[in-house]
Amino acid sequence: MDFDGRTVLITGAAGGIGAAAAAAFAAEDASLALVDLDRSALEKVAAGLGVDDARMLLHVADVRDEQQVEGYVAATRDRFGTIDVFFNNAGVEGATGPLVDTDLETVDTILSVNVRGSFLGLKHVLRVMTAQGHGSVVNTSSMAGVIAFAGLGMYTASKHAVVGLTRVAAVEAAPAGVRVNAVCPGPVDTRMMRSIENGMSPDDIPGVQEQFAGLTALKRYADPAEIASVVLFLASDRASYVSGSIYTVDAGMTGI
Repeated sequence: MDFDGRTVLITGAAGGIGAAAAAAFAAEDASLALVDLDRSALEKVAAGLGVDDARMLLHVADVRDEQQVEGYVAATRDRFGTIDVFFNNAGVEGATGPLVDTDLETVDTILSVNVRGSFLGLKHVLRVMTAQGHGSVVNTSSMAGVIAFAGLGMYTASKHAVVGLTRVAAVEAAPAGVRVNAVCPGPVDTRMMRSIENGMSPDDIPGVQEQFAGLTALKRYADPAEIASVVLFLASDRASYVSGSIYTVDAGMTGI
């Protein structure tokens, strides 16, 4: 899957899956536009990729802010001339707990990043892709986008919304030759899972990890690179007939 001459835009690029995707696309010779809130974390990711400056753009932006989203899209287009792949990946887990105990600050935080942020990325990147007549978008949803998890109500709601946005965008962008898909990872060995584990049971992290791993047929967490490999496939020409699909990357979780 050679991405030489193609530009890949990744939000949430300093996180576990975002960084793994950046490494996977870098290995396939893509030019990279990496977006995150944390400049130092972005620089750390970039330093490990072995990509020269001509093929790399780092951009600090809040995906909830429309002007800043317009800014990262314009910066990418201005630097590289095109946006061939968009990994719409930025997201937060928020506080865990029952719906009846969830405060509005948690609701607003999760929905603003995971839904508003995903929507704004689609809105402004799809304008570029439809104008150029090609492109591939991969949204990051979650297994929480297709099944329910107690204690993760607003995260679950937000990731269901990403699934809906993916399907609508795929239909609307298809006439312009643009594909839109989503990945739904199961438990992945990332900072986000550490946060969820701690929120579920701070006094028994190993027990929570065993419980989550036990929900999968393979009885383990994914490495972020295993999710990135599916993102790479969906972004590539090998997936030229794949659009509007919701790819579960869950080690059989939904089959048990």
